[in-house]
Amino acid sequence: MKNRRRSSSFIILAGLLCMAFFLSSNKAQEPLDKNHTPRLMPNVFSPEIPTSITFAGDVIDLTLQDRRERMDKEMLSFTYSHINTMLIIKRANRLFPIVEPILEECGVPDDFKYLMIIESNGDPEAVSPSKACGLWQFLEKTGRDYGLEVTEEIDERYHTEKATRAACKYLKDSYEIFGDWLTVAASYNTGRANVIKRQERQKEQRAIDLVLPDETSRYIFRLMAVKTIFECPAKYGFMLRSSDLYPTIPIEREVIVNSAVIDWANFAKKHGLTFLQLREANHWIRRTTLNNKTRKKYKVLIPYKDAMRYDTAKTKAHNPNWVVE
Repeated sequence: MKNRRRSSSFIILAGLLCMAFFLSSNKAQEPLDKNHTPRLMPNVFSPEIPTSITFAGDVIDLTLQDRRERMDKEMLSFTYSHINTMLIIKRANRLFPIVEPILEECGVPDDFKYLMIIESNGDPEAVSPSKACGLWQFLEKTGRDYGLEVTEEIDERYHTEKATRAACKYLKDSYEIFGDWLTVAASYNTGRANVIKRQERQKEQRAIDLVLPDETSRYIFRLMAVKTIFECPAKYGFMLRSSDLYPTIPIEREVIVNSAVIDWANFAKKHGLTFLQLREANHWIRRTTLNNKTRKKYKVLIPYKDAMRYDTAKTKAHNPNWVVE
């Protein structure tokens, strides 16, 4: 009986403490102080919307009502999606030095690096619900159609350089059809056939003047919004230092593999790396083995082991406009 009384007393005491905590927590969240005066809350600003933006050499007028409001929606989304927007800027510091020269070499406008960003958020391991993979989000069939190897062991949709070249081929093929780069971008999202069908039905040629699926309509303005924010992140509240950005992975050498690899983990150890470190430099390796009956040649990047340790003092901003030092 004594134990029961102690137990009951403990339960009552615990209940009182929980109630007191609940009441104090709710009180702390009240927007009024004890004198019923509203407390000052953080200011939330609407981002400035430009009157026009240049994308791939074309000037897009944003003073039309529908364009301005669609741009406003995406600017708000990126400005106040703090974690995601901060991450894509950090990741771009690693990716853009690789991607920009390939776009230039292939004759694709530099602005399409932002398409890669909105496709995958700059994540080399990105996989969509429809199983599109890698930075450029290639579906399996499209990847193969554009020269990428896609197997259980090797998936070049995850290969930054090869996937970027394949994307350039796809984009240039689309430009031959549409002759307008923003329409090319829209077709990358919704498919060429869908854009062509809507052009015919709506008697308009440019994607920005078409009624498109909501995802695609947002897509082309997301593309322009990301470019706008990347031009000066601090203007939209993103205050980064060079040390905050992700540095490029330093490559010591390239090793040509033209035979089977029984165990990539052992291969990595022979080069002073873990399998994880090897994969970070070669995302296209998808299994711990490689059959390679055809003796195909693969270029494997071997990073400097010591240089893979962060030294924030040495991290440089690819674009000085991204940082506030």
